[in-house]
Amino acid sequence: MDSNHVTVVYSWTAQPGKLDELKAIYSEVTAQMEANEPGAQEVQVHVSEEENRLYVRDEFADAGAVGFHLGTTAAGHFEDLLAIATPGTFYFLGEIPDEMKAAAAEMGLPAEYGNHMAGFAR
Repeated sequence: MDSNHVTVVYSWTAQPGKLDELKAIYSEVTAQMEANEPGAQEVQVHVSEEENRLYVRDEFADAGAVGFHLGTTAAGHFEDLLAIATPGTFYFLGEIPDEMKAAAAEMGLPAEYGNHMAGFAR
């Protein structure tokens, strides 16, 4: 993992009766990211039926790849997601430029940011 790498972790809580629709949207999002976003290196989506929630971890090559995702795949699904679910906090982990932070704020995303400090991968 290089120093430009960005991880985004977040959740969506579906409205009652809308979890299957939320899962369907995220299946589509994941397929589109894999097909059309070379800077999206990994996507993992987990579901909690009990909490009516999806947990998502996106791994991007760099902040530019995050920006590309927000402007393409995410933008194409955001209205549909907001119609059936409430976003949790989006944790952007890595070097995120101020203009991208402003864009996330304009989208109404509850967001927090953290720069890498330490760690390892095997």
